[in-house]
Amino acid sequence: MPRNTVKMINREISWLAFNARVLQEAEDPNVPLIERLKFLGIFSSNLDEFFRVRVGTLIRMNDAGIKAKSVFGAAPRKILDKIHDIVIEQRERFDKIFPVLYSELGRENIFVINENELNQEQENFVRSYFREKVRPTLVPIMLREEMEFPYLRNQIIYLAIHLSSTTRPEDACYALIEVPAEVLPRFIVLPAIGSNKYIIMLDDVIRFGLKEIFSIFDYDRFNAYTIKLTRDAEIDIHDDVTKSFFEKIEKSLKQREKGRPVRFVHDRDMPDDLLRFVLRKNNLQGFDNIIPGGRYHNARDFINFPNVGSRALEYEKITPIPHAFIESHTSLLRAIAERDLLLHFPYQSFDYIIDLLREAAIDPNVTAIKMTLYRVAKTSNVINALINARKNGKKVTVLMEWQARFDEQANIHWTKLLEREGAKIIDGVPGLKVHAKLCLITRISDNSETRYAVIGTGNFNESTARQYSDHTLFTADKAITQEVAKVFSFLENNYKTYNYKHLLVSPFHMRKRLVALIKNEIRNARAGKKAAIDIKLNSLVDQAMIKKLYDASAAGVKVRMVIRGICSLVPGVQKISENIEVISIIDKFLEHSRLFIFHNGGDEKYFLSSADWMVRNLDNRVEVAVPILDREIQAEIRAFMDIQFADNSKARVIDEKQKNDYRAEVSPRHRAQFDFYQYLKSLHSKRRSEEPVDVVQQLDGCIRQ
Repeated sequence: MPRNTVKMINREISWLAFNARVLQEAEDPNVPLIERLKFLGIFSSNLDEFFRVRVGTLIRMNDAGIKAKSVFGAAPRKILDKIHDIVIEQRERFDKIFPVLYSELGRENIFVINENELNQEQENFVRSYFREKVRPTLVPIMLREEMEFPYLRNQIIYLAIHLSSTTRPEDACYALIEVPAEVLPRFIVLPAIGSNKYIIMLDDVIRFGLKEIFSIFDYDRFNAYTIKLTRDAEIDIHDDVTKSFFEKIEKSLKQREKGRPVRFVHDRDMPDDLLRFVLRKNNLQGFDNIIPGGRYHNARDFINFPNVGSRALEYEKITPIPHAFIESHTSLLRAIAERDLLLHFPYQSFDYIIDLLREAAIDPNVTAIKMTLYRVAKTSNVINALINARKNGKKVTVLMEWQARFDEQANIHWTKLLEREGAKIIDGVPGLKVHAKLCLITRISDNSETRYAVIGTGNFNESTARQYSDHTLFTADKAITQEVAKVFSFLENNYKTYNYKHLLVSPFHMRKRLVALIKNEIRNARAGKKAAIDIKLNSLVDQAMIKKLYDASAAGVKVRMVIRGICSLVPGVQKISENIEVISIIDKFLEHSRLFIFHNGGDEKYFLSSADWMVRNLDNRVEVAVPILDREIQAEIRAFMDIQFADNSKARVIDEKQKNDYRAEVSPRHRAQFDFYQYLKSLHSKRRSEEPVDVVQQLDGCIRQ
């Protein structure tokens, strides 16, 4: 390997390998059937965003003649070709899984049928549904050579209609219908027949009604073929000094919907003449990312596939575990003042955060609440609690990140709502996204000020907190809360930066401090001492950090990592990364947390963070990693990490070949998400009974189960 060259896997190729792991869940017969359909939806949704963001960027770079080999490992053109090949292969794999799942639904007496498989009663139902619900939403457009082709909206499914006559097959006519999946359910439950349940897709209800839609024409053949165009999601924020950043974002969002095409998917059975017509009229002849697919697109809608069968077809919903130290108090603020608390979502309830905000809103001694918000729920109790705080006279300061991709419009809405209630909205830092998950509550009692901080790995979002595995720290530690206050001061007054003794803060010195911690492990390894690093991230891409981990491996530091998504590091390479092990866990919940543990000569250092190890997180965003100082909480995080590394059910081995092999099946079987739930259940049960807790013994018992 040439000097200064770091062995890496291209991030786009690594991401496609991650999405292949999602597809594996759809293939896995041990996953409940409805969940497998949902994983097909997640796979499709992920791929849509990948094309909108990453492929869009590569196309722009390729068109601009930017080689960027040092960044991507190859020229954009070569990467785009490789992406195309992988996506085609994955699409074929997807299309094989699809009928298998439909067949398995049949064994559960659930049948997804099309417009040609209806009995008389079902026909009557569909005809009525079409006339009452569907037809009023349809706007059929006739397609003619001399007319401009209708604008294809981003990621909207359309039916390209081929009308013809049995007696005049050469006299074909074309039309276009947008499938109204934004206003009507994609899946319609039909009347049951005995114990059999039936579902039809909205697309096929429209196909059923084609003859009625085009009854004024002298045709007797009506065939519909699905098409979908994906557009570049990049937004250009124009340098107009007469407009605020807020106004620029609003304007750019409107322009996004007119982004350039990055992928065109069509029904592979579409007649050549119709396909050529659509491509030509949309200037897509010779376009690279033309993907032949099946009868249905936007499989992301399968995330909401209705379960009309037994509960066993879905994962059992867990009951959130009460936190013993919180439940024993009537006041959350009082509980936090006594000790640091760690919450694990979704194993524990996000309601604790809502309860904390509500308590702060009505506590007469609370004077101020400050919060960073990146993505919030569609119906947000967090926002409601902040509004309630304002109505109770509290000073509320919010940094709402307007550049949270695909949540910009929602965040603009929340910004306007909070402003109307008198909250102070921080504009943020020019050129820097704020991704840190912070809340700071100030309370004054007997002329003494106490601050309470909430620092998390995930968003303040009660919806995703039921699906994402994240950790949140509650602390009143003076050193930590003082530094959280400094972060907010910087966000409010960008001209003033601070030094941080405890927090690791991007873009100032998180990178430098992490490198120093790795170097410390390298020194210990070279001195013959035990040296180890455990890391959990969503993505590992940063070349300099990967190089430093390679240096650690070469020195003998044992590095274990759980990387859910992109991993550009290549583990297990002799003399480069032979001491590095990487796994990825895809399971019921989305692994989303970021944790770092450094052995530090036996006095382990623990950090909980919002930051992945990517250039954008370490250099171009405001991120925070908080040290975990409480010994009991350190033991919880150690247990969590060890349970993750023990997984041999849902853990895939990450290697250079990107094959996503499961770990070898050995007994006993361990499944991290299930084991950790049992661990937490036992831990808080013992805390409630005030028994002394031996965390190591408890962890061993959990892993032996």
